[in-house]
Amino acid sequence: MTEILSPEGLRCDGRRPHEMRKLKCEVGIAQDADGSAIVEQGYTKVLVTVYGPKECENRAKRTNDRAIISCSYNKATFSSGVRMRKMVTDKKSTEVSVMIQNTFEAAVLLEKFPKSQIDIFVQVLQSDGGERCVSINATTLALINAGIPMKDYVCACAATVYQDTALLDINHLEEFSRGPLFMLAVMPKSEQIVQLQLDNRLHNDHLDKVVKQTIQGCKDIQVLLDRKIKERTVEAAAAYDIKPRV
Repeated sequence: MTEILSPEGLRCDGRRPHEMRKLKCEVGIAQDADGSAIVEQGYTKVLVTVYGPKECENRAKRTNDRAIISCSYNKATFSSGVRMRKMVTDKKSTEVSVMIQNTFEAAVLLEKFPKSQIDIFVQVLQSDGGERCVSINATTLALINAGIPMKDYVCACAATVYQDTALLDINHLEEFSRGPLFMLAVMPKSEQIVQLQLDNRLHNDHLDKVVKQTIQGCKDIQVLLDRKIKERTVEAAAAYDIKPRV
């Protein structure tokens, strides 16, 4: 049986408790979308495509003073070795879709696009824990790639507690260890929390440490996402012989 945390203080993938998984990302990979991004954290891989702002298709949902966001979250059947019943999968996908939609309604400057609609499509290609967080991080990049203004980056990170030790950026084994699952999505500059989820009970003695570590994890992710956006800006500017301000 695989150990969650070894006597030497190492996790099953060799990381120390406070260490993040390796993050890799690309933007602008879907040519037919207005914005797109793919983010890998460890062995979890998520593709997000964004369409819009465009005219709102459903007049009943259209608002005259702001855009609406529609989100569809889907987990590919081949993304993990675990088979789930379709009913369970559909229910969870709907819950995550609503969570992502609510998260970005708090961050996107929707008032810039009245009577419009922004569609977000999230596809989990590989699953090894932290899919909700990786989906939010990839959505942030895709929205920026689409040129949609936001108050700040939105970055997400999750943690759990195992044997009184906080584990940051959890993988699949840690996520299903029956411990508390704490997820935060924040706008790093202001540390404003735009999404918070807690599965299972978290003892009050661990709360402060877990919150601080998770916020720091979000800030570390923001640095990596911002670096990729700047690299992409320089590449795009070079193609048109423009000197960008980055």
